[in-house]
Amino acid sequence: MKELQNPKLLLFVFPFLFLLSSCLGASADITINQNGSGSITLEYQISQSLDALGRLDGNERWNTIPVGRADMERTLDRLPGMRLTSFSSREAGRNIVISARMEFDSIDTLLAFMDASGERSSFSGDEYSRSLTFTLSEGQASSNPALNTLIQNIFEPYSIRISVNLPREGLLVITDRQGNNTDVPGSEITSSGRRVHFSFPLARVLTAQEGINAEIHW
Repeated sequence: MKELQNPKLLLFVFPFLFLLSSCLGASADITINQNGSGSITLEYQISQSLDALGRLDGNERWNTIPVGRADMERTLDRLPGMRLTSFSSREAGRNIVISARMEFDSIDTLLAFMDASGERSSFSGDEYSRSLTFTLSEGQASSNPALNTLIQNIFEPYSIRISVNLPREGLLVITDRQGNNTDVPGSEITSSGRRVHFSFPLARVLTAQEGINAEIHW
């Protein structure tokens, strides 16, 4: 799995991602029912060396990222509308790969889990028309060509991936921070249907000048 979340860009995928950097990869698959309930399946990987750091000085009970079922359950204790339904972990080379599936009672509960800051996701609408927005990049990235080249070289293998299964036909629109439609070179997008999906090269997100939002309408 080569899907890496940058700490300053994707707080919404998992509330602890902002504490880590290139040693973590993740993907999210979301299903939303007509009444707003649904499920989310996460798969993320963490370097075993980073996990070991969390265990120094007797701190194994307070890992930054949940690496066990008990850790994940403690994470969800603050969200009574969210339940852990399955959890597994395995070693893969130098990484620990964790898969977790959760059910949620409402979209608000989902967003509280995905975006602990409440600043990079939003939901609006009624039973007839709904919109869900994720901010992947706020833009204004460095204009330093040398730095951008370094970012491209480091993060080129990685991507950001989220898929959403909707209760009815929907539309995915990618915009900049001004709300204008935009293209992300190298992206993979399923923009319409009951399942919408986007996968962006992480380097493109990190070097975006105008910001990147994923708006889902149904």
